[in-house]
Amino acid sequence: MRQTFYPASGPQTTNLADILERVPDKGIVIVGDIKIDLLGIELLTIRIRLFVASVDTAKKAGIDWWETDPALSSRASRRALQDENRALRERLETLESKTEDESPQQRPK
Repeated sequence: MRQTFYPASGPQTTNLADILERVPDKGIVIVGDIKIDLLGIELLTIRIRLFVASVDTAKKAGIDWWETDPALSSRASRRALQDENRALRERLETLESKTEDESPQQRPK
């Protein structure tokens, strides 16, 4: 009788790419705090929050800041510029109406 020996399989290794392929469907949250105290006095606190997920998963979680940040979205940038223009026009109209309401004696020379 002949015996067949198979090599023992070691632990499976997973690289970062494999993990990132699996994680976006459900998402993963990594939270960390770094606090530096000296003699009971808090000098520095750094809070780190990392949420790794697909865009769809993030939107389901209510996270969509990249759509409203003018630095990241051209649509948001245009919207911010339009809002600023609208506010400036309203301010200009207010100033012009105040100037028109003043009588010639009240106007500064």
